[in-house]
Amino acid sequence: MIRRGAPYLAALVSLALGGAALAEAPDRSPRPLFRPGAQAAAPAPVAPAPAAESVTRVAINAGPQAPARSLRPVLRGGAPAPAAVAAAPEVAAPPAPSAILPEAIATLVFNGGVATERAIPRSLRPRLRPDGLEQRVRATATRQIPGRVTQPGRASDNLCGVPGLVGERLAPITGRTRGCGIAEPVRLRAVDGITLSTPATVNCETARALQTWVQRSVVPTVGRTGGGVASLRVVASYACRTRNNQPGARISEHGRGNAVDIAGIGLANGDELTVLSDWGGGRDGRMLRDMHRGACGPFGTVLGPNSDRFHRDHFHFDVASYRSGPYCR
Repeated sequence: MIRRGAPYLAALVSLALGGAALAEAPDRSPRPLFRPGAQAAAPAPVAPAPAAESVTRVAINAGPQAPARSLRPVLRGGAPAPAAVAAAPEVAAPPAPSAILPEAIATLVFNGGVATERAIPRSLRPRLRPDGLEQRVRATATRQIPGRVTQPGRASDNLCGVPGLVGERLAPITGRTRGCGIAEPVRLRAVDGITLSTPATVNCETARALQTWVQRSVVPTVGRTGGGVASLRVVASYACRTRNNQPGARISEHGRGNAVDIAGIGLANGDELTVLSDWGGGRDGRMLRDMHRGACGPFGTVLGPNSDRFHRDHFHFDVASYRSGPYCR
């Protein structure tokens, strides 16, 4: 009886001991000890981490189906046609990929995916713009400004169809105020070899009248004094303003290109007959008064120091006409 119950007794003792062990569990697992006579094994090598992205190089032949360039999109049906744009100078089209890499093997680098025969070997590099393209485009788009020389640098010695008048023809001038402007202006620089100190912007009628005055009055009056006439000091020509710059006054003949103001006569020896200083008397004064009278006829209006305070230092000449004849003061 006792022998048969021995196994059961041993099992009960084991359970009792195991329950006590479970009731009092250790704070941490005990560290295993090396077995006697065993050697510590070297740590296993750690494999390097794989690269973030694997790069695969594939060699393929550039096939005949590769496009020479990107296809131009076609307008959708019903869409309005785009506005016309001025054509830019032609630029040579880049060569096809086959011309860039003839019979070559294109090397493609890609991350994943499959390369096909339609793949372009590499992006086409844009060609440089032709030299001077920007300047040509700007010159085409620049609006011509009224009053500028139509043929710069080409002065004519037959201006207005008259030999001896030197200058350039200008584009029409439109004034900022009603009544101003010149339909066919010229820039007069010299008359029969006599230089104007400042080029005068006038119309052809005024230019011809000035030449007549120089030929009939100025040159004969001065004669050989000081070596003869060398220049005319011009102090005013075209200007869009009122008469004598007075508020509320009528538009001056200067605003129509009909007038020119002369303040002095330059001589070849460097001297000058000035209206301001020499009008009063003496030989120079007599010459100036003779030239003042000589302008009455070629010009419709002649004003000088005896006319008003606005003209005490210059002659005003214009080609305005009056029923009673020239107005000279």
